[in-house]
Amino acid sequence: MAAAHEPEVLRDKAAMRAWSRRRRAEGKAVAFVPTMGFLHDGHLSLISTAVAAAAGPVAVVVSIYVNPSQFAPTEDLATYPSDFAGDLRKLAATGAVAAVFCPPDLYVRGGAGAGESGGAVSCLEDAGGHAHETWIRVEQLEKGLCGSSRPVFFRGVATVVAKLFNIVEPDIAVFGKKDYQQWRVICRMVRDLDFAIEIIGSEIVREADGLAMSSRNVHLSCEEREKALSISRSLANARTTALNGNNHGQQIKDQIVQTLEEAGGQVDYVEIVEQESLTPVVRIDRPAVICVAAWFGKVRLIDNIEIQAPS
Repeated sequence: MAAAHEPEVLRDKAAMRAWSRRRRAEGKAVAFVPTMGFLHDGHLSLISTAVAAAAGPVAVVVSIYVNPSQFAPTEDLATYPSDFAGDLRKLAATGAVAAVFCPPDLYVRGGAGAGESGGAVSCLEDAGGHAHETWIRVEQLEKGLCGSSRPVFFRGVATVVAKLFNIVEPDIAVFGKKDYQQWRVICRMVRDLDFAIEIIGSEIVREADGLAMSSRNVHLSCEEREKALSISRSLANARTTALNGNNHGQQIKDQIVQTLEEAGGQVDYVEIVEQESLTPVVRIDRPAVICVAAWFGKVRLIDNIEIQAPS
């Protein structure tokens, strides 16, 4: 990374769009890293990936926006951690971030009352955001995995990312592969809606003990954090099992579930799916990914591991 550099902070949508157009007029590619803040080394690795992905001069934009439309009213929007001043210090220390986009709100508020449109309701509608009525659904990829227990999540993610793409107008956008289904949903949306943006998936960054970095880790007690290590350990063991010739998906899933439950976790799902389509696989005889979501205490954690089937 370069020497510390204070990024320009932008809050207005029109100002952000104009900023990107000026950078492009200067011959720079605009690389975009969307986040919800409370940044850790995993987020900072996305910035390194963005810089490396550009063939020439690049201007990196990081957004910080906790998106209410991807949270259900029963989820942790109100307690999602934040440290904006700390985030700015971390971004400045990279020396690679030219601008930070942190809009106060991205949605039109007001409108019809809750329940009139039917279906699942997010925190946006719950707080009076019914005037916003345009949503993007990636209909097949949003099903299963996290979509089963979080029915408004991918509708909110796809919509807010499309809005951010229209505001920032990037050439490149980087997403972490820890949120594997999210990454694939965005790739499919970009393909289907002809966004002229290169989407890059960045590898999972882990703590020294193997725990996948997450902003929610701060809510784990010391005991819960120790128990949560069973996720990455069970995934690594499963990958070894598959590469050693046992490609029976159900047996591998059962072993992961047993390991997590013995550690005190409450399993949301353990699934083995094809890497691009996210369709379940019975045997790991093609490129697959094992995806896990589990609760430790009041914290829901996700993780995954890709497996290239043995030839």
